[in-house]
Amino acid sequence: MESEELKLIALVALGGAIGSVFRYLLQGYLTRGDFPWGTFAVNLIGSFLIALLFFFWVQGEGISSTTRAFVFIGLFGGFTTLSSFSLETVNLAVGGQWLWAMGNILLNGGICVLGAFLGRAVGLLIGGS
Repeated sequence: MESEELKLIALVALGGAIGSVFRYLLQGYLTRGDFPWGTFAVNLIGSFLIALLFFFWVQGEGISSTTRAFVFIGLFGGFTTLSSFSLETVNLAVGGQWLWAMGNILLNGGICVLGAFLGRAVGLLIGGS
């Protein structure tokens, strides 16, 4: 591996660690009652912030590959992957690719949840419960 690639991997790992700690703290603080409010808050905050930073930086000079790796892949990846999904869906819609945007929502919001149900069923089956 080249040193530049190793640097990017280290930045993604560092950003991911920071994002995960923020998620843990915020989610734990906000989760009360029967509904997972902490997860909702993390996903909403992450979706808002990733879009804000992305579109802010797009309007300016742009950002370096190291900053992009640290912030978008690492920090937001550790904080919430829903933020990436949200940004990608917005980019598809803004680019006029409404069918792909709707498909992204259906696949990630529906099919992936079905995948979690299937994973639960298989886990219970092989776990003997």
